[in-house]
Amino acid sequence: MTPTSWTAWLRALSVAFVLIAAPSASPVRAVENGHKVGVVSFGLFGDQGVFRREATGAAQVVASRFATGPVDVQYNVRTGGAATVDGLAKSLQAEARRLDADNDVLFVILTSHGSPDGLAVKAGRLMQTLTPSELAGMLARTGVRHKVVVISACYSGVFVRRLASPDLLVITAADARHSSFGCEDRARWTYFGDAFFNIALRHTTSLKDAFALARGLVRKRELHEHFDPSNPQMAGGANVEPLLVARP
Repeated sequence: MTPTSWTAWLRALSVAFVLIAAPSASPVRAVENGHKVGVVSFGLFGDQGVFRREATGAAQVVASRFATGPVDVQYNVRTGGAATVDGLAKSLQAEARRLDADNDVLFVILTSHGSPDGLAVKAGRLMQTLTPSELAGMLARTGVRHKVVVISACYSGVFVRRLASPDLLVITAADARHSSFGCEDRARWTYFGDAFFNIALRHTTSLKDAFALARGLVRKRELHEHFDPSNPQMAGGANVEPLLVARP
């Protein structure tokens, strides 16, 4: 990780940018016509505490910025946990039952290590891989039309092609061929989680603007650390973004 002063400098810079560029921006909320946002946030890799903290912190930010409905946060630790492939499927189904399938939004956050095959799941001795096809199937079976999926992991761009559609907005920390950074055990956020949830989403009025700001912050940080750029991705969601706008 970069020194605390570097993170603080980036945060101060981003806040100043937002205040100058959009002084009248209001907090992000669901529109006033009754849409609500159900949140499922999973920290999948239990051997490092950063994924637990990121899953928890990201859900808190989304809940504070949107007119949320139910919020389900689960994570694994070194000795075990319920944030497994089966646990995610059950959680998504339970969340869907609490939402209006045609009008509400299901917001899914997944944070872990990643590979070209998918996301690593580690709960005690249990080790699994959540593949793009498995996640696509889970989401389809919820029956909820409008969905957002944010994945903070290396190679998380492998999920984009399988998931993205007009009704499903996908945001990933990296493209399909690159690593993302910042997964030290004691860290509070990964690089992307810090930029997107902790900084950009707190100070912008749409997911599109939050992603643009976060992508720039991540690139600056990676270049400063002499890392190959992770190239965060955003795709799909043409029918979802209008449901997640700032209140007048």
